[in-house]
Amino acid sequence: MSQPFLLTEGAGMVFSKRGDEVRALAPLDLAIDEGRFLAVVGPSGCGKSTLMRLLTGLTKPSEGRIILGGTPLTGPAKGVGMAFQNASLLPWRTTLQNVMLPFEIVAPHKHRLRRARAEYEARAHAILSEVGLADFAERHPWELSGGMQQRTNVCRAIVHEPRLMMLDEPFGALDAFTREALWSVMQRLWMERGFTAVLITHDLREAVFLSDEVLVMSARPGRIIHSETIDLPRPRTLDMTYTSDFQDKAHALRARIETEHDAL
Repeated sequence: MSQPFLLTEGAGMVFSKRGDEVRALAPLDLAIDEGRFLAVVGPSGCGKSTLMRLLTGLTKPSEGRIILGGTPLTGPAKGVGMAFQNASLLPWRTTLQNVMLPFEIVAPHKHRLRRARAEYEARAHAILSEVGLADFAERHPWELSGGMQQRTNVCRAIVHEPRLMMLDEPFGALDAFTREALWSVMQRLWMERGFTAVLITHDLREAVFLSDEVLVMSARPGRIIHSETIDLPRPRTLDMTYTSDFQDKAHALRARIETEHDAL
């Protein structure tokens, strides 16, 4: 049996604060197979973002270890795309130039960019077309709506074809209509490209719509208290969010989180 693509073995996190130790994450054992879409939900302050930093090697665990693609992480992971709630587009660059950024800084692309710029620009144009931004490639961020900025953010995160995509509430600042439209965009990109995805979100409908499995975290120190398999057929549609099967999943997750919140 092959090893999971992303594996944590007793990985926990303790921070020092004014001389005191604060445990953010209890030792965690977690296995994610390649190509899966995992969502993580839980009350505020439960360590969801800390978990993301550990999984990408941006923070070293206080104990245990993280194994990505069969190799223990000793620093920032390679081949990872990240999208956050704030699109953080560079205001002096056009949409196309923002999407091209990973090719300038990520190996091996940065070594090939000068001699293969036309090829890389074609790839950037292609992914912009996939998300409906073909006519906005030469616009700057201030000329884009919030939804367009976030689509650009997602394109930038996956244009270099990472094996792992980390999503930290990427649609949380958007209005409901735009947010739901981008769920469908993200689902389609994941189904077409086959990357492994980890989504941090407070939106239970979003978690159920996008993921294969939802993990519920406890209040600090964060630990996994529940795993909900989402076996709804794909591709999922927004109409499905009104069905009893979908709503039952969301309500079950909400009950788990409310129980944990009441214990605070």
